[in-house]
Amino acid sequence: MTADTRKHRNIPCLIAGGAMLLTVGLIYGWSIFRSPLTAMFPSWQPTRISVTFTVSMVCFSLGGILGGKLSGFIKTRFILLIAAGAFLIGFCGLSFLIDPARPEASLLRLYVLYGVFCGAGVGLTYNATLNTVVRWFPGRTGAVSGALLMCFGLGGLALGSVVTPLVGAVGLRRAFLALGLGVAAVLVTGSFIVKAPGAGSEKSPERGGSPRGDESGIRDYSTGEMLRSAVFWLYCLWHVAVVTGGLLIVNSAAVIAVAFNTAAGAGLLVSVFNGIGRVAVGALFDKRGRHVAMSVNSFILLGAGILLMAGAALRAPPMVILGMFLTGISFGGGPASTSALVNTYFGQKHYAMNLSVATASSIPGSILGPLLSSRLQELSGGSYGTTFVMLTAVAVAAIAVNTALRLAALKARMETRGRRVPGA
Repeated sequence: MTADTRKHRNIPCLIAGGAMLLTVGLIYGWSIFRSPLTAMFPSWQPTRISVTFTVSMVCFSLGGILGGKLSGFIKTRFILLIAAGAFLIGFCGLSFLIDPARPEASLLRLYVLYGVFCGAGVGLTYNATLNTVVRWFPGRTGAVSGALLMCFGLGGLALGSVVTPLVGAVGLRRAFLALGLGVAAVLVTGSFIVKAPGAGSEKSPERGGSPRGDESGIRDYSTGEMLRSAVFWLYCLWHVAVVTGGLLIVNSAAVIAVAFNTAAGAGLLVSVFNGIGRVAVGALFDKRGRHVAMSVNSFILLGAGILLMAGAALRAPPMVILGMFLTGISFGGGPASTSALVNTYFGQKHYAMNLSVATASSIPGSILGPLLSSRLQELSGGSYGTTFVMLTAVAVAAIAVNTALRLAALKARMETRGRRVPGA
């Protein structure tokens, strides 16, 4: 493959990767299906239906780990084809197997078909796409990851604009069938475009983005070595804090907007700022390194908490909306940081598996955020004041953990080079 061919081939690879992640971003669009399912099955309680999202998030992480394992044995194309098959089974199965006359059996089938098969399909696609596309852009891992993750984050919003009228036109079951065929078609097409650079090319998969800053790794870590690293666990704590803080607001953004006399659409725009955060923080990671990018992300979250508290105290809707937008930016910066950190600190050699394990750190925050938000609302009689205070406290914790992470990264780097950190 010539240098010119390599230069021009990475752009179609990036576009195809973005299109696939936009399509499978439905994991964030679960609420799209919730209302029509409730109408079809009025006996289903809200808490039982919400289990579907939890199952899909867990299987998303497990699918990513499976994708990481498979990447060592088969090509990206085949992983994407497996994902396409999972979506066909999941959505087409829902089309034929859910039955209003059998609500209990249908609920179990929803857990398995949407939660397990579609969730795993998302994880397989997510891991295979990121693992492959970033190899074409050494030195720009953060920005490229951010662009791909922006597409993934906006998937639910984009899907909603298609699915909602589709359900109204043809009904839920036929909409599921159309989704299964449509998602599978996108993944099959993308599988022929998204390919890793060939061995020996100038964008060789042997090493990813260029490490930046004194905290960058200087060798490739196996997954076992990464799991024994203090840097990894401190990063996970930071990511849990950012996801928890983000979901305190993002999970109820439209409701919060209405509570402060603003149109619900303003809350939905948080998804747009979520996407902006993924690109901006990823690009900042490339230019200024991990510590600066994660520090900025943490302080944006703190600023969001302060604005929200002040807006609630003063009953100032513009401050509340701005606080929600900043929360969206910080929330989006979490996944972008994960991809960039794994690539630049822990190396490209085991990137696929390491990324899938690191991505699982979003699960605790995905559970804690909505639970804390609901509980705090109940205790406060429907007020969001305590929620905003909790967000501020979580942001302070994120700043503290990021400081500890920097020290741990510097120490690990010096020890790897056989030197001691002064004062460590």
